[in-house]
Amino acid sequence: MVHPIHKDCLPLWTTKAYYGVNIQMEDWTGGITTGVFGNNGDQMSALNIALNVFLVIVAVVGLRLFYIWWTRIRPLEPSLNLIWEADCEHLTTATVDGNTITFHNVRDFHWRTTRDRDERWEKEVVVQIDQLKDIWFVVDHFHPIRGLAHTYLTLEFEDGTCLSFSFEVRREKDERFHPWDGLWRAYELYLLVGFERDVTALRTNARKHKDYMFRAITPPGKDKMLLMGLVNKLNQLAESPEWYHSLLTTCNTSIVKMVNKVTPGRIPFLWRNFLPGHTPRAAFKLKLIEDWGGYESTLESARIDLAAQEWDGEGDYSEMLRSHLPSGPINEA
Repeated sequence: MVHPIHKDCLPLWTTKAYYGVNIQMEDWTGGITTGVFGNNGDQMSALNIALNVFLVIVAVVGLRLFYIWWTRIRPLEPSLNLIWEADCEHLTTATVDGNTITFHNVRDFHWRTTRDRDERWEKEVVVQIDQLKDIWFVVDHFHPIRGLAHTYLTLEFEDGTCLSFSFEVRREKDERFHPWDGLWRAYELYLLVGFERDVTALRTNARKHKDYMFRAITPPGKDKMLLMGLVNKLNQLAESPEWYHSLLTTCNTSIVKMVNKVTPGRIPFLWRNFLPGHTPRAAFKLKLIEDWGGYESTLESARIDLAAQEWDGEGDYSEMLRSHLPSGPINEA
């Protein structure tokens, strides 16, 4: 005999339904719903298992990479004393005496092809700070994918001296660069200083890349501050080497850091900063480069590789380039 109060607490049968093949679900009123799933349930269970397995694999791989980073990569220290490739053998340094800057070890290679070259390092190059005339932003498209490019700056002085400043990797002897390796502290950061007839001619003539050269717009006095920033970075790297990183410390992100150090917030965080081939459009919109008749016209006018490849080699390389570029003044705003 069941006590009346207990009887009211018992679950009551309400229905028994079948779902699919040999699928039985029993529903209870006032209690618990239980079910045994068939075909559809098997599929859901398989998906859940696959998802769980995938998540476990991701977690294991992630932990493994973190372990490798923490124990093997993180402790690595950049070096100054290795056997380097000839084109990055020397570090450029600079001394400042009032208005005079003396650069030591400036590269001045003459490139016939990428393998055939005359190697020369100028021991001293002297420039005057107040003679800084223009800053040029160069975009070197080295890959068919448009976003992949190398960017650097060329500083032009009133006496005709044109020095290019290029953040690159410093490669050891017989070492080749690969972006994947650049994520894992494989290369030291290198700030190359070379004559424009070396750094740019290598790209326009020896490598035959598609290259663009834009005159930068800088507020009054900021151009000289950028020059001094580059000088300080040269001397800093000569004392305390840094790692190159394929995403965070590249040719273009290094320029962005330099510009924003001179003028905080001048270049906002943009996805184009990580794909240098797309930086001309961003630079144009931000009024970082001169407007030579709209964006498309500016891009067309800035292309220098075709003119460089038609050059007969007579005269000065830098003068030849500028003879094909608009001579409009820098915006004084």
